[in-house]
Amino acid sequence: MKTQVGREPFGTLEDGTRVDRWTLESGPGGVRVRVLTYGGIIQTVEAPDRDGTRGQLALGFADLGSYVAHGGSYFGAVVGRYANRIAGASFRLDGRTWALTPNDGRNSLHGGSRNFSRVVWDAREVDGGVQLRRVSPDGEEGFPGALDVRVTYTLSPGGALRIVSWARTDAPTVVNLTNHTYLNLGGDGSGSAAGHELRLAASRYTPCDDSGIPVPGAPAEVTGTRFDFRTARAVGGAFDHNFALDGGVRHAPRTVAELYDPRSGRALELATTEPGLQLYTAGHLDGTLTGTSGVPYGPAAGLALETQHFPDSPNRPDFPSTVLRPGGTYRSETVYGFSVRPRSAGNP
Repeated sequence: MKTQVGREPFGTLEDGTRVDRWTLESGPGGVRVRVLTYGGIIQTVEAPDRDGTRGQLALGFADLGSYVAHGGSYFGAVVGRYANRIAGASFRLDGRTWALTPNDGRNSLHGGSRNFSRVVWDAREVDGGVQLRRVSPDGEEGFPGALDVRVTYTLSPGGALRIVSWARTDAPTVVNLTNHTYLNLGGDGSGSAAGHELRLAASRYTPCDDSGIPVPGAPAEVTGTRFDFRTARAVGGAFDHNFALDGGVRHAPRTVAELYDPRSGRALELATTEPGLQLYTAGHLDGTLTGTSGVPYGPAAGLALETQHFPDSPNRPDFPSTVLRPGGTYRSETVYGFSVRPRSAGNP
């Protein structure tokens, strides 16, 4: 069965700009994803549990006003030009220092105050999905070069969500895009996701200081630390850390993570071309925000698995490069594959 794609109005910003919602559906009772033109936000991800009951798995809001008012949580959004942090909100490129907008203490986070999560994207239907596009003007949030960006969401008939990010520039710049969807495989509002079992193909991670900036030195081995997810185990405590994925940058996606909820039987297999993955357990959520389920969000109400290049790469020549030059193309691909696992003696 062919993926069904539809569009409907979702609201209007104060300046009169219309926001649409696109719905991608793999089939009756299968995976359904809703994407907003505001921020490229994945508003909902619905997938069946082991009993065939479809549940809403993505943290988010029911109305546009809440996304505008609480954009700092980045629920489901495209973030850029630079996902994660750049130390001191500045970097040097070709002998020149570029000053960015500091919006996380003295650092730049996710591209600055008016980043890609806070703008309305143009949209057009493509086979099995929707493509979003915008041109980030030269100097936006301090970044050099006009950047032509396209983010394409497609849903396969089998229910795999594919996100492809593409960009070109007219001047040397840095680019690092990701999607910031928080998932709770038990369902939005079902409580903490800290009991989800996670496996990561990551033998190293980047230790960071109190502001989230990687400390000097090579990525550290996970052996003997709480960062060792090479064998699946419950997520447990709080994380906001980048994992250096085994194999580095790839031309085609390879499986780097598996997430499983024993209660519902839902499982996620994550594949990407990126060299890093930021595991964030939503420690900032304190019950003051309420999502589509009507249940307040607390810590670990959802988990973000942000495929990306490493934090502060523009200031770290030892990290995989995020430099994009005219004539070159930035391309990143991440695939979310949803499935269910049957009951077992340990999972009644």
